[in-house]
Amino acid sequence: MPRPTKCRRVCRFPETREFSTLGERVGEPVILTVDEYEAIRLIDKEELNQEECGTQLGVGRTTAQKIYETARRKLADALVLGRSLKIEGGDFYLCNGNSEFCYKRDCAKRQQKNEYKIEKCDNITERKQSV
Repeated sequence: MPRPTKCRRVCRFPETREFSTLGERVGEPVILTVDEYEAIRLIDKEELNQEECGTQLGVGRTTAQKIYETARRKLADALVLGRSLKIEGGDFYLCNGNSEFCYKRDCAKRQQKNEYKIEKCDNITERKQSV
């Protein structure tokens, strides 16, 4: 009996979840899971190595490597075969912003929390001074 799939930690949902070619659509869309998208983002965009990516996702290096390879294969299918690409589903949970595993800079969730707190405090301070 195989081990159950471990949920992967994802900083945020992608802003754009569907990409398609111009012209007529060819076949069914390629489905890229949110955790596969996150692996592509971490390795190719954030320039993390596979071990750092695995730590960020909350899985081992070899699992991160498999997720990444599957994602790249799906991206290649969409590009080469002219199929649309949808990002949805997968075994993941959203980062709560308290993760000590974020690399290079604070995770997006933590940045949002910090910005909100700062703005909220600034607004309160400005109101007190004007009253």
